[in-house]
Amino acid sequence: MANFAGTWKMKSSENFDELLKALGVNAMLRKVAGAAASKPHVEIRQDGEQFYIKTSTTVRTTEINFHIGQEFDEETVDGRKCKSLAIWEAENKMVCMQKLVDGDGPKTYWTRELLGDELILTFGADDVVCTRIYLRE
Repeated sequence: MANFAGTWKMKSSENFDELLKALGVNAMLRKVAGAAASKPHVEIRQDGEQFYIKTSTTVRTTEINFHIGQEFDEETVDGRKCKSLAIWEAENKMVCMQKLVDGDGPKTYWTRELLGDELILTFGADDVVCTRIYLRE
């Protein structure tokens, strides 16, 4: 099993604005979110299959605590409440499917994959995917 633990600094981001558009976020909020999320600080703690992930930006800090294979409460990138389930897709990659608690919306998910010294985070909303690459600090 790969070791995701550490603090991570974003190296690159692709399609974040397009993802927010797919989620129905208005132009003004997309601009604020894009600026705030341009330099996120990510802390991951891992104990076997138990994970704690804290993502901090200048506007918002999110924290999730979950165990692989057990459903947990989470918020989507645009702040909607959902039930999430993370599973291993490979030894170095987890996939998390999100189900909205209320209302309708795009099918959302995220993945985290370790490739060498990089952490690859993808967010998806239907067919739109945002990819972010992080390096350990």
